[in-house]
Amino acid sequence: MEVGIEDCLHIEFEYNQSKYSLRDTIVGKVYFLLVRLRIKHMEIEIRRRESTGSGVDVYTDSETITKFEVMDGAPAKGEIVPVRLFLGGYDLTPTYKRVGDKYTVRYYLNLVLVDEDDRRYFKQQEIVLWRSNYSDET
Repeated sequence: MEVGIEDCLHIEFEYNQSKYSLRDTIVGKVYFLLVRLRIKHMEIEIRRRESTGSGVDVYTDSETITKFEVMDGAPAKGEIVPVRLFLGGYDLTPTYKRVGDKYTVRYYLNLVLVDEDDRRYFKQQEIVLWRSNYSDET
């Protein structure tokens, strides 16, 4: 996933996969390729978006499951920030897509950068969560 503002900021967020079990760990790195903004901090959020209904009568609700600060302070060009987010401690459900063409649950990994003027720059990427056979993990 890439986030960028032309001639001001360019970063890459690389994570190990796009499908996770509910007890998995998101492991990745954030690469700062170009930094000309005064970044105050960086966060990663997990967001759940639920949609019900069909056609024009669709109701969508969005909720932030967790917000995790991964960096505090201004990064330098070439800096690499490691990311490790354990999913087992959060109230997550599997991803559901168009159940009976009326119900959908999707999850997004949201990378948020906040500058010194409190402007927020973000990029979100959908992730798929699935329920593994828990008896095999214990």
